[in-house]
Amino acid sequence: MTDVLTNETFKAKVFNYELHKEWKYDGELPAVIDFWAPWCGPCRFLSPIIDELSDEMKGQVQFYKVNTDEEQELAGVFGIRSIPSLLFIPKEGKPMMAAGALPKNELVKVINENLLAKKIITL
Repeated sequence: MTDVLTNETFKAKVFNYELHKEWKYDGELPAVIDFWAPWCGPCRFLSPIIDELSDEMKGQVQFYKVNTDEEQELAGVFGIRSIPSLLFIPKEGKPMMAAGALPKNELVKVINENLLAKKIITL
């Protein structure tokens, strides 16, 4: 199941924005964070897809949810203006944001290409 993040658990598990100015991901696996609210129709469409992917990609990608009504400070830190918004966090490098309820096949494509892609080194 998808873990729910509060401001405090976000700072412990993902990124402590109060201590670090530069992005420094603290997780063990690449992650996807779903910023949502209970009253949001597209969020309700996306929620079961996120839960499915959380089960299907267990051990490869960590999925989190942030309720923007309850965690307004955290939503503000990331400039969330519309929901759902998804934050894709690679193990190394900068995160990327996508707004809207992406269909499952698009989510899988973004995750595979940006979070799970193996770097090919040519000599």
